Amino acid sequence: MSEMDFGNQIHSLAKQMNYPRTPDVAGRVMSRIVSERGPRFLSKRWAWSLTIIIVLFFSLMLIPPARAAILEFIQIGIVRIFPRSTETPIDIPKTATPQSLVPVTATPYLESSTLLVDLTRLAGETTLDDAQGRVTYSILSPTYPPGLGEPDHVFVQDADGAMTILVWLDPNDSQKVLMSLHIVPEGSWAIHKAEPVSIQETQVNGWRAVWAEGPYPLRYSNGDLDFTRLVDGYVLIWTEGDITYRLETDSPMEEAIKIAESLQPIP
Repeated sequence: MSEMDFGNQIHSLAKQMNYPRTPDVAGRVMSRIVSERGPRFLSKRWAWSLTIIIVLFFSLMLIPPARAAILEFIQIGIVRIFPRSTETPIDIPKTATPQSLVPVTATPYLESSTLLVDLTRLAGETTLDDAQGRVTYSILSPTYPPGLGEPDHVFVQDADGAMTILVWLDPNDSQKVLMSLHIVPEGSWAIHKAEPVSIQETQVNGWRAVWAEGPYPLRYSNGDLDFTRLVDGYVLIWTEGDITYRLETDSPMEEAIKIAESLQPIP
């Protein structure tokens, strides 16, 4: 048998054999992929969950304590206040609206506090007239309590904007401060951050305000910058327009609000 005849015989036998069909590998793989996919309603379930989370978040933002906890700070104007979580807050009695805080017949209450900082070491001391000429905003001064008069010390410090500091001393003791008022323009880094021991939200002239305790930056004549206070008491922080005010006093919050609401341009 020649080689050609042998090849023809093998080819003939091969035609008579029944071969199994080629398995549908691609079809099996695609069926497994489709079966492993989750049903389409899962994506809708995730969408509803996300919607509920967003609604809950914005609902909590309407509650002052929850809002402060979520944001981890309270912002009043340029003042950013970070609550302390490791200390027990001082219990400050809650008050009513500013209009009903103190009866009309109430006697003005203004205590003095031991001077914490040597005012002669602070930079930028000037006069009221000179200060008004150096800043681009109107310097307002309290008209309450009656007989308060003009501040005993006036400072203008550069803090990416001219910050004005007004200080009133105890007329019976020049080593004691009745109160101080910081007037801070928009864009200034001054008083940008604080860490008060206690926080209570209130209002000044219908605008949101914060009653707290904590240090703030003061620049000294030698160029040093230190975070300290002028009064060993509380501070009321609020805004009017683009100006942030920080009233430091040892008086109760009710009196501080009345002082803040009495601000008028200096004649």
